[in-house]
Amino acid sequence: MSELLLIDDDQELCELLGSWLSQEGFQVRACHDGQSARRALAETSPAAVVLDVMLPDGSGLELLKQLRSDHPDLPVLMLSARGEPLDRILGLELGADDYLAKPCDPRELTARLRAVLRRSHPAAVSTQLELGDLCFSPVRGVVSIDEQELTLTVSESRLLEALLKQPGEPLDKQELAQIALGRKLTLYDRSLDMHVSNLRKKIGPHPDGRPRIIALRSRGYYYSL
Repeated sequence: MSELLLIDDDQELCELLGSWLSQEGFQVRACHDGQSARRALAETSPAAVVLDVMLPDGSGLELLKQLRSDHPDLPVLMLSARGEPLDRILGLELGADDYLAKPCDPRELTARLRAVLRRSHPAAVSTQLELGDLCFSPVRGVVSIDEQELTLTVSESRLLEALLKQPGEPLDKQELAQIALGRKLTLYDRSLDMHVSNLRKKIGPHPDGRPRIIALRSRGYYYSL
């Protein structure tokens, strides 16, 4: 049974989502502020976190930054009231694996959680991928460049794995979204682009200065050789 940490100050919503997720086979622990969430994270190791942008004792985005520092490979799904575009962009820039606007359909939340959990446990047959100075372990979600290790989020890891398996070959955005996010992109959905941007910042350019990940306008991305 996967344990989830649900962080939201709306206690009624937490009870509703907790009840639904429990029926779906999840073990849910709810926290209603950042302080109690930090204590819970120190006491347990959840399989995933559902985090609201607004908390009574601070910003959920600040808590996300701490999560990414302390638990870089922990799947995090953000909840954003009214689905404000700025909240979505900031959440993805800070390393959230996915987001949903509130009020959300519990069935969609369940589907998104299962997708991110599947992506966080790659098949054991995944082998180490090497290309030039870059070495990537899909199982560990760790990139090594010039012997410096970088830990990727779940979505970044799946994205890089897909690109490295077909270097030089463009991959369609919808195909990459299905691989990295477990879903199709909706109209004006920039989540995939934000994950690519974060990944680019982490792995940097080739030693000769060329970008490792190339964008093809209105088409997709590829890893350059």
